Amino acid sequence: MSAPVEGVIPSPNIWSSPDVYELENTGVDRSGVLDAALREVADWTGRDVLDVGCGAGFHLPRLAATARSVVGVEPHPPLVERARARVAGLRTATGGPVRVVAAGAAATGLPDTSVDVVQARWAYFFGPGCEPGLAELARVVRPGGTACVVDVDATRSTFGGSFRRTWPDYDPDAVDRFWRRQGWTTDRLSVDWSWPTREQFEAVLRIELSPEAADRVLAEDPERTGCDYGVVLRWRRY
Repeated sequence: MSAPVEGVIPSPNIWSSPDVYELENTGVDRSGVLDAALREVADWTGRDVLDVGCGAGFHLPRLAATARSVVGVEPHPPLVERARARVAGLRTATGGPVRVVAAGAAATGLPDTSVDVVQARWAYFFGPGCEPGLAELARVVRPGGTACVVDVDATRSTFGGSFRRTWPDYDPDAVDRFWRRQGWTTDRLSVDWSWPTREQFEAVLRIELSPEAADRVLAEDPERTGCDYGVVLRWRRY
């Protein structure tokens, strides 16, 4: 088992409910809107890729299918073990390595200018306070490379409104201003967020929202197995 990474802020959804979070991953962006946008901004075909906050490694095989090399960085020891088990023996499309490093976003341990594309999906880079991680990106990304951050768009969508009710102190306008000051571009996308059954949808809602916010979404439509979901794709070239 990997040692805990000092100073890491817990991520209650995946840390407390990794199996439900794995289910959640299967229901996000079924139509591929986000993946297409990520490829347009930073196609990782034949490139060296870093997945920051890779969790249990859900996206690592998908990245490896076309990348030259893939490294996932994850601070939470149980998730590190899950991710390593997931990619054990896996190689990239060009025969390169796929590995998982136990580290945080602010200190990945990777060499300078060693990656071409960075993805961070719902991990660490939430706005003010993430400056150490941004400095780390500037260190590890090669000139001409691109970093991409995916987060909830709390300004719109059923999920965005529910997110605001769960986290009333969250200020999406202040977060947007922060990213503009850092020189990042923000694209707003709408993605699929649904599951085959009501029970699966409810399980996912309850690891992401407060009980009151989840109850409100569920009460709006007793047949609902998903809801509209807005995301922001933030990116920067180096």
